[in-house]
Amino acid sequence: MSEQSGATAATVAVLDVGKTNVKLSALTADGEIVESLSVPNTVMPGPPWQHHDLEGLSDWAFASLRELTHRHALRAVVASGHGVGGVLVGDDPDETSTLPMIDYEQDPPHDITRGYVPLSGSFLDRGSNIMLKATHHARQMYWMQQADPEAFARARWYLGLPQYWAWRLCGIAASETSMLSAQSHLWNVVEKGWTPIVHSQGWLHLMPPFRHAWEKLGVVRPELARRHGLPHDLAVLAGGHDSSLNLYRYQAAGMPDVCLISSGTWIVGMCAATPLERVDPRRGMVLNSDVTGRLVGGSLTMGGREFSLVAGEQPEAAGARPDLVGALVARGTYAIPSFGSDDGLFPGSAGRGHFVGAPPASPQERKALDVLYAALLAAECIDALGTHPQVALDGTFLRDPLYASIVAALRPQSATYYNTNNYGTASGAALLAGHETRRAPAPISLKTPQPYPGDRAALAAYARRWRELAFRSTSIETA
Repeated sequence: MSEQSGATAATVAVLDVGKTNVKLSALTADGEIVESLSVPNTVMPGPPWQHHDLEGLSDWAFASLRELTHRHALRAVVASGHGVGGVLVGDDPDETSTLPMIDYEQDPPHDITRGYVPLSGSFLDRGSNIMLKATHHARQMYWMQQADPEAFARARWYLGLPQYWAWRLCGIAASETSMLSAQSHLWNVVEKGWTPIVHSQGWLHLMPPFRHAWEKLGVVRPELARRHGLPHDLAVLAGGHDSSLNLYRYQAAGMPDVCLISSGTWIVGMCAATPLERVDPRRGMVLNSDVTGRLVGGSLTMGGREFSLVAGEQPEAAGARPDLVGALVARGTYAIPSFGSDDGLFPGSAGRGHFVGAPPASPQERKALDVLYAALLAAECIDALGTHPQVALDGTFLRDPLYASIVAALRPQSATYYNTNNYGTASGAALLAGHETRRAPAPISLKTPQPYPGDRAALAAYARRWRELAFRSTSIETA
């Protein structure tokens, strides 16, 4: 698949490795996308476990990079990746991996899950609670070590996804703080040191030296350039974690302390101004870092799945009607979390989602309730991270303009903006190329939500009651 827009010269290629899809895009120095190619991120069955097709993806990535370099004056390539992806490799960057890359959406064997817990350290060590499935790099490494100790012993490096692709391209191995701080359980972002499991399992030799996300590691390997027709002087940057690079998009634009709420499968809140003591492990909050190593508070709740379960079947392109939102507020109809399999910010709520008050009587009312519910979840993510003068919204929920209006109305003490561009990660990654030479804030197109069209006092009272109902079955104080 290929998409092209605009005629501005692109200078940076960004390989954005998501869990479901992989995109390779050509962007300008200001982070504007010019052309994008994409492919599904294929998962293969075991043995030894479900794993990603790195060989097939390599063929596509190198061939697609050749295409883009022929159409654009690219000077650098950089990768971003989701936080639960890492690869164990040997000495040869032409070999895809020492052991297959684990797909994190599978359950590890029971003995792996049980054995990992006492090795994983404290909450501050991990930066998160122990999450579901095969999440966390450290647990994946432990699984590989237990399953095939001989192959594990032959490995040279363990690399996060962005640094894996940088290594494949230029042959230089690197560790990077935003990736390792994304709940890898390998790096203590507070103390800036390796976690207990790295030392107890003897993994320190697998961890390459740290490099900044924006650093040039080298240029494309000569043999790779010859084989695939790539420019010999194409610079390879270290790269970073996708959500941290999306945050960097705003930081580079002169908003270092912005509270960013991104919506999609998850509602992800990130803020570098959140104090450490505000991060509450009981509520599933997490610790991350930005690309400079600065501590970032995080709040997570399963937004997209909640959204679809509350809305039910909807007509194509159906939007929420403001009058129906007002009617739901007035009569006291609530969607109470959590409808999905994750507690999110409400401990003990998984699978207990329900309606309170007269249930929605039509698909249109369900849609209105859904947008109202999504805005309440987003506002809760913001509140969990503290009081912030600037809030930025991006992601899929902005398809309905009423969502941003409600969030802004629920938090009148903050200046709320939204960004309808859907390539924030790629944009942030491209801006890394100018990190050391940028002398002015990078341009960014932000909009201000339209004023909430209903009764703001009634909406505020509704939100307070919703919080009381949401926390009623938890041990968390609502004050």
